[in-house]
Amino acid sequence: MNDSELRQAMALLENYKARMDALSRQVQILRVSLQEVNLALDTLKVFKDAQEGEEIAVPIGATSYINVKVSSNKNVIVDVGSGISLEKTPEQSIEYMEANNAEISEALKKTVESLTEIQNVASQLSSAIQQEYQARQQPEVQ
Repeated sequence: MNDSELRQAMALLENYKARMDALSRQVQILRVSLQEVNLALDTLKVFKDAQEGEEIAVPIGATSYINVKVSSNKNVIVDVGSGISLEKTPEQSIEYMEANNAEISEALKKTVESLTEIQNVASQLSSAIQQEYQARQQPEVQ
C-alpha cells in the first residue's frame, strides 16, 4: 500500500465511522419510537376492553401514569402524521398502531443490518491500515 492508498483508506475509514455514528443514532431513535408505539398499543388494548366507569392507568410520558375513568365515548384521537389527527375506534386505533409497529420494526431491522455490515467493513479496513502501519514500523531487511 503506497502513501496515497493509505491516505485514501484512512479517509474511507473516517467516512465509515461517521456513517456508523449516524446509523447508531437512527437505531436509537427507532427503538424509542418502537417503545412508544408498543406502550400506546398496550394502553389501547386495555382501553378497548374496559367498561364505562372503569378506571384504567394511562401513560402520560416519562414512565408516569394517571388513572382515568372510561366514558361512554370510547373513540381515540390518533396522530397520523403531518399534524393531522383522526378520530378512530379502539379497534381501528389498535390496527393502526400494529401497522406502525410493523413498519418501525422493519426499519429498525434494516438499519441494524446496515450498521452491522458497515461495522464489519470498517473493521476489516481498520485491520488493513494497522497492518500497514506495523509493516512500516519494522526495519527493512536487506
